[in-house]
Amino acid sequence: MLVSERIGQFFVESDGGRDRLEYTEYGSGDEWVVLLHGLLMPRRMQQPLARAMAAQGLHVVTLDLLGHGRSDKPADPLVYSMTSFGEQVIALLDHLGAEQAVIGGTSLGANVSLEVAVIAPERVKGLVVEMPVLNHALVAGILAFVPIMLAARYLPFTANLIQRASRSVPRGIVPFWTGVALDTVDHRADSIASVLHGVIFGRLAPSSSQRRRIHAPVFLVGHPIDPIHPFVDADMLAAELPNVRFERASSILEWRFRPERLTTAAADFAFDCWRAGAAAGTTRARKR
Repeated sequence: MLVSERIGQFFVESDGGRDRLEYTEYGSGDEWVVLLHGLLMPRRMQQPLARAMAAQGLHVVTLDLLGHGRSDKPADPLVYSMTSFGEQVIALLDHLGAEQAVIGGTSLGANVSLEVAVIAPERVKGLVVEMPVLNHALVAGILAFVPIMLAARYLPFTANLIQRASRSVPRGIVPFWTGVALDTVDHRADSIASVLHGVIFGRLAPSSSQRRRIHAPVFLVGHPIDPIHPFVDADMLAAELPNVRFERASSILEWRFRPERLTTAAADFAFDCWRAGAAAGTTRARKR
């Protein structure tokens, strides 16, 4: 089934000024799903899942958070935080006129989805959380990303050379995930340093007590082989959440290269969230 795809933009205000965010909309209807990317990655990483879910009848939107993809990339670490990312998702819903949505994402996007559920629980129909980054990922995350941040800050020519090299490769001649990887390194040095500074030294995720108060249904995906997204974090989150479906992926690559099982499960989950809401609305109407 072919679905329409539309690129849009909106603006958010912050202490640093007015920033432009870009998104892609797939399909139509009132059963909204918002999909978020990983750290430094573009929204295009969620394109296969967005297309598959929209083909089944969901109205899917992928968003480039500030500092990512084709959205603005201010060189100010103070504008980057999980809270501000969560507020950007809520601003997207306001811009689209969507009262509620199933919010989902991978890694950074997973944590931002949790943040949205804490900031504005009334806007969240459900959550799709793949590879959350919580307590047990902290050391591995610091070891992985602090050197990149320092190189971008104090040896900016390294990141700028990589950016120029990535832009010299036409995206149309490389495989999809190679293109996503090239887009991921297509950042100015000052932008990379600012994003990583804001994320690393800010709040990583809502606290355990806040997560335990998330009552929206959650589709949670973890996998056993990745120190930055350790399975123990996903397992801990599953134990904290009162309404969770927990799927164990074979690896970080399953949803990228063998997506059928998890994509089907995620789409079914999103439809269940919307159908449950419709059933509850019918029940309330009958009681009146």
